[in-house]
Amino acid sequence: MTARAKVLYFASLRDAAGMAEETVEPAGDLRALYEALRARHGFTLPPERLRVAVDGAFARWNDPVREGTEIAFIPPVSGG
Repeated sequence: MTARAKVLYFASLRDAAGMAEETVEPAGDLRALYEALRARHGFTLPPERLRVAVDGAFARWNDPVREGTEIAFIPPVSGG
């Protein structure tokens, strides 16, 4: 059975990916997952400009990706 995780995209990442979420087969840590998705979707933001959360709590980029988790990549946003 293949491990799966749900990835949520917000703001410019959602626009670039053309979707708000997707299910992925995770491998490695959160940084490696983001870099793979960055290459797939053409994200221009480096990890240093984003926050990452796992199951609703902020996480570290070197945390491992675990099966069944919900991962959110959160870009900087501006508003008025």
